[in-house]
Amino acid sequence: MDSARINRVFSTNVIGSFICAREAIRRMSTKHGGAGGAIVNMSSRASCLGSPNEYVDYAASKGAIDTFTIGLAKELAAEGIRVNAVSPGIVHTDIHASGGDPDRVERMKDVVPMKRGGTSEEVARAVHWLLSDEASCTTGASIDVAGGR
Repeated sequence: MDSARINRVFSTNVIGSFICAREAIRRMSTKHGGAGGAIVNMSSRASCLGSPNEYVDYAASKGAIDTFTIGLAKELAAEGIRVNAVSPGIVHTDIHASGGDPDRVERMKDVVPMKRGGTSEEVARAVHWLLSDEASCTTGASIDVAGGR
């Protein structure tokens, strides 16, 4: 694995999340005149599973997101901002094809207890719930959308 790939993965997943959160906080924080709000970070079950021999760099970057989510949730709770994460598992998206493995979901489905990949709509529903008032007492949490894996 070359350093360009590692830098790209961490720049996108970690630094990108930090910058997005920073800008959201500037606008939402009650400390800065905002009305509060919610931030949902995108993690991955890979952060717990490690993704050996495939995407260990990606898994490590998502582990950073898990830690960031917990710490930021504690920092911002008093400013009216909830911070949570969604951790998808193997999901039917174009990312597998762009990574050179278009059949990855089919190849990996047997390691998922539900024996199928998830959909982007299922992931979006978890994000939607965390952003809603129904999750008004939820912060520092991560919802797995991974079919039991």
